[in-house]
Amino acid sequence: MKNDALRAHWREVVSGFLKIGAMSYGGPAIMGLMQTEFQEKRGWLSKERFLEGLAIVTLLPGAGATQLGIFLGHARAGWWGGLLAGLSFVLPAFFIMLLLTLVYTEYGALPFVRDAFYGLAPVVVGIFIVAVVRLGRTAVGDSRQALLAVGAAMLAAFSSFGIVATLLLAGCLGVSIYHRRRAGLAAAVVLMAIYAAVRMLGGVIEPAALVLDQGGTVGIGDIALFFFGVGAFSFGGGLSMLAFMQEQVVNQMHWLTAREFLDGLALGQLTPGPILMVAAFVGYKLAGITGALSAAAAIFLPSFLLMLALLPWFSRIKQWQWMRAALKGVVPAVIGVLVVALGGMLPAAATDVFTALIVIATVMALHVWRIGPLPPMFAGAAAGFIGRLVR
Repeated sequence: MKNDALRAHWREVVSGFLKIGAMSYGGPAIMGLMQTEFQEKRGWLSKERFLEGLAIVTLLPGAGATQLGIFLGHARAGWWGGLLAGLSFVLPAFFIMLLLTLVYTEYGALPFVRDAFYGLAPVVVGIFIVAVVRLGRTAVGDSRQALLAVGAAMLAAFSSFGIVATLLLAGCLGVSIYHRRRAGLAAAVVLMAIYAAVRMLGGVIEPAALVLDQGGTVGIGDIALFFFGVGAFSFGGGLSMLAFMQEQVVNQMHWLTAREFLDGLALGQLTPGPILMVAAFVGYKLAGITGALSAAAAIFLPSFLLMLALLPWFSRIKQWQWMRAALKGVVPAVIGVLVVALGGMLPAAATDVFTALIVIATVMALHVWRIGPLPPMFAGAAAGFIGRLVR
């Protein structure tokens, strides 16, 4: 039966997700487009089942839009359908990002290109601000979740607790608040004990601990392990993963400067498909095309492994009440962490009054007209070029 489904539907799975991967922008927007295209228009599955898939994707670490694509492909054509859907979704983004990165590397030092990125960077930050605000409205549903968001922001800004440990603690508190008080508190105590022990031994509870050697030359193994860790341990979707990536790549390991990372984010916004393809930009800057391929494959591999392993057990997983409760703690904590990450990006993007005004204009335009990311990106590039000319 499953082989018959694959033979009957693999072409529409591949063509459908190549189209989505090559023409769609914005993580939540991509998920909405998938719902419109595959659930409403093509009728691959019921609305109830689509919502179930969306729920499990939200519960898992990794790239949410990619995982949802795998879920939809699996619903249409079984295990291999899920694999084909995921690959078809991410491959267009990889090749487009690689092309843009090659152009950036070749011509990025030219004055007119730098002028364009002078205006692009504040637009990128403005887009992220709007995305965080919109997500925050959904994520923070009551006063307890608001406190979790504030607490996570405080930990991220003023302690060395780390993003992963912060989100795990928020999940424990979510279980305590929304499911079983004693079980959640016990899990929080265990987590704090593990954290204390790890700190005493000189380690950290972060994906960056998977990097082989931060002190010498960065090799393909270092790149692959780091990005696999980002994909495997980062909750909250693409924005959360980008926040962790920025913190580690720029501030901890100094693989890229803050400006270079913002340029990578700008290219990521210009690239359709998953925003996490920024990993390919980082990988290329470190080790050329091989580094780009290793980084991109590593950051998405956990999403494929998790979804393709868990989908056969999906009907059971969706009944786990403690997972839902943990998510109610993790999601607002992600918002708090993202606010801190945006605070770190803002000084590198808004370097003067002109670029600060671009940030404000981007936020206002997106908030009022709810347009996609491309128009403000092109407008920002043009504004940056004009702004340099008149100075």
